[in-house]
Amino acid sequence: MRKTLSLAVFGAATFAMTAMGTAQTELSRNQIINSLQGAQTKVEISADELRRQAIEHINKYPGDNSTEVLPLSAKLAQLRQFNVEVTFDFDSARIKPESYETIGLMADALHTPYLMGQLFFVVGHTDAKGKREYNLELSQRRAEAIREALVTTFRVPPETLEAVGLGEEQLRDPANPDAEVNRRVQLINVGYP
Repeated sequence: MRKTLSLAVFGAATFAMTAMGTAQTELSRNQIINSLQGAQTKVEISADELRRQAIEHINKYPGDNSTEVLPLSAKLAQLRQFNVEVTFDFDSARIKPESYETIGLMADALHTPYLMGQLFFVVGHTDAKGKREYNLELSQRRAEAIREALVTTFRVPPETLEAVGLGEEQLRDPANPDAEVNRRVQLINVGYP
């Protein structure tokens, strides 16, 4: 009896610690809002300029992996932003069903008065596996798929979102270019139009 009770208490304590750990890492609407709110004015960065720079970057620094950063990287880093993981089918822009909860949280945040009326870039990133040109194109299709889901499924106003694919041109962990952490989606607040 004593052994059974000890196991039950240990199991409950383990469950509580696991639940606390999960609660701390779970994505919430408020985390997204807090990370994105506070843009003062519209930043003079266009989605077209970002795409153009990514293509020029590949041409200027050819090879498997570039060690150089995009010219606009420093400017982008100063903007209010949030990184999320959205999973896709392999080599595809089809969003996996389990990622719709994350996209729904993004939409909930974008519907709040704190963020309404501002312009956001939905920026897709890949790791460095594969050709850079292909990764750039794949990340653009994935960013467009997320934008489409936000607009059609979650009714985010289309004029507030622009999709940009940067492929592997702005790695989160350049020391580990093939790492999973590099595959991400950024929501960047570029201010009021």
